[in-house]
Amino acid sequence: MTKTPLILIVLALLTSPALAQTETELNDDGLWQTTTAPEPGSDAAIMADAQRYIAEGNPGKAVSKLSSWIEKNKRTRTPYIAQAYYLRGLARLENDREYKALFDFEIVIRDFSDSEFYTKAVEREFDIAQLYLAGLRRRFIGMRFESGRPIAEELLIRTQERLPGSQIAETAALDLANHYYERRQLKLAAEMYDIFRINHPESRNLRYAMLRQIECNIARFKGPRYDGSGLLDAKLLIEEYMRDYPGESIRSGVTEGLDAWIDESAAQQALDTAKWYLKTNDLPSAKFILARLLRRHPATIAADQAIDLMLKHDWLSFEADSDQSTNDSE
Repeated sequence: MTKTPLILIVLALLTSPALAQTETELNDDGLWQTTTAPEPGSDAAIMADAQRYIAEGNPGKAVSKLSSWIEKNKRTRTPYIAQAYYLRGLARLENDREYKALFDFEIVIRDFSDSEFYTKAVEREFDIAQLYLAGLRRRFIGMRFESGRPIAEELLIRTQERLPGSQIAETAALDLANHYYERRQLKLAAEMYDIFRINHPESRNLRYAMLRQIECNIARFKGPRYDGSGLLDAKLLIEEYMRDYPGESIRSGVTEGLDAWIDESAAQQALDTAKWYLKTNDLPSAKFILARLLRRHPATIAADQAIDLMLKHDWLSFEADSDQSTNDSE
């Protein structure tokens, strides 16, 4: 993996004679910093050596040293065990063995949730998810040919569960929604945008997520003969969008166009249903559907066709006579 400029700077510092008695460690921000060297042979010295190997670009040596230490100490109560697993995971990640690194990070997350390395381990798993989403494939028998996408999706879900309300959880939710959207998994994308909106109501990406959710629900509609529940969801969302962002709705006109398209699609679906009833000679049902179409979607092309059908069967004139009789009786 490509080393960051920060690690190269640390490497240069470590080779300086003036700092020969110093070591490096990760601070609370996940950055390397120099410290005084711990007592040789101590657990702290083992951790410091591992950090130095990683900083020097020798993660394989860090893995070897940490693996030996973990094998001897994994059943003890040493306070360094969480750090050891985290550092070995970090070294494996640096050594281009990101899948093996996940096992170490999972141990930290599962068994040491009160450790300072818990959040760091979740963040590193999020980094690995980003690598897989970007196209990195998993190793199998030494070759990278297995898709890492399912693992990435699972890691992004876990990030949200493990650090709820955090910035990284917000990013993970939006990244996962966008990932589903780009793969045209529209039902999953719509659900994920909805989860994002519920969990992060103050996000600056809220309007973007709502528009994407509307788009997903509309795109799921395959035609009049298919389930139209997504259209209803989209219509309700458009009404919510216009209520929450009235200025933007008027300025862009985007919701007006979508609303008209949804109205026409729903009307066309009702028209097809009425035609099916006519084909099966179920005239009362056809009449009912056509009348409801005219009430709910009067300004559509499908409504014009519905009027033609009702005139053909003398249903409009019958309704008019009926209405007049009712008025006379009153």
